[in-house]
Amino acid sequence: MAVRHKLIRKSPDEVWAVLSDRDSYQEWVVGPSESRPAHGRWPELGSSLAYTVRIGPCVLHNQTVVRRCEPPRILELEVDSGRLGTTRVAFDVRPWGEDTLLRVDEHPLRGAEAALHNVAVDAVLQLRHRAMLNRLAAYSERQEG
Repeated sequence: MAVRHKLIRKSPDEVWAVLSDRDSYQEWVVGPSESRPAHGRWPELGSSLAYTVRIGPCVLHNQTVVRRCEPPRILELEVDSGRLGTTRVAFDVRPWGEDTLLRVDEHPLRGAEAALHNVAVDAVLQLRHRAMLNRLAAYSERQEG
């Protein structure tokens, strides 16, 4: 299980506004080259985003579904990576003075990702989370509000 946190110099409501904006995901999530609405109204329970990941000549079409949403504090997603399996990604938005402490917790649920999960995979996830949280912080801090 990979858990990481980041202090963001915006209020929890402003950080939640970024998490609940489906059009911002390709700006801060590491991996997707594009994302688009797939089903429902993001981030309502059961709504989803479709996204494309390009790795060299390979193009993957995957989907992320909202499994839990408690605005403005908790957003839990299930990332479906096709044959690789599914992963739970949970965001916890916490007030920290006037700022926000954002915590991300990710772990595999099903498929090859779950079967092959180990400490080395967690180390790679930590690097990905660091980049993702830095992007999210920078994006949030650039937003008006």
